[in-house]
Amino acid sequence: MRLALVSGGSRGLGAALCEHWRAQGWRAIDCSRSGAGPDHLAVDLADPQAAERALVPALAALARQPWQEVVVVANAARLEPVGPVASLDTSELLRHFAVNLTGTVVFLKSALAAFAGHAAERCLLAISSGAARRPIRGWAPYCAGKAALEQFMAVLALEQADEERPVRTLTVSPGVLDTGMQQRIRASDPADFPDRDQFVAFQDSGALRDPAVVAAAIAAWLARRPDNGSRVDANQLLLPR
Repeated sequence: MRLALVSGGSRGLGAALCEHWRAQGWRAIDCSRSGAGPDHLAVDLADPQAAERALVPALAALARQPWQEVVVVANAARLEPVGPVASLDTSELLRHFAVNLTGTVVFLKSALAAFAGHAAERCLLAISSGAARRPIRGWAPYCAGKAALEQFMAVLALEQADEERPVRTLTVSPGVLDTGMQQRIRASDPADFPDRDQFVAFQDSGALRDPAVVAAAIAAWLARRPDNGSRVDANQLLLPR
């Protein structure tokens, strides 16, 4: 029995990961606001304290089961607000960082605590972005949140390295995917997002990757048991072997 817990698992890459693992016989649980069905856990990371109240009992119940492997994927993220920093709405900024950073940290630490003594092979995976390492005009919150998440994962990897049975802590930058977020990027006002045409060109040139292909590549990478603290991007994942 293998378990995957995926934040934002109701759409985009998160949904593709859930579908891939389910097809492999895993139990994959979508932790989100918008999902449905028996493998959906209602969690709103925009309210981190409420998210924790939902996560703690649900994860405790799951941790009582004899899983062979547990993979926790911090995938949920939002792009908005987009625009020059001085123009950004404070309430939207707070919501952005609640989802992309604070709520995501709560999701990861709740899972880490719940499965701390479990006999399963355990892995925490953060879905990052090239924006974590490249400043993009109009995306200050998104770039900052992803950079902070990568640093959080790096520190967590150091902490886990000191444990007798470490939980592997990993990061993936999946590249540009054909998802709803890309549609919103292409619909941005150029005054708010001067690099919009570059993302329009990604679609026109066929450079956007299928989330299902990237999900399968991520799952294959995880199956190779990468070292604690590893980080890869989509080009590394998808190169022929």
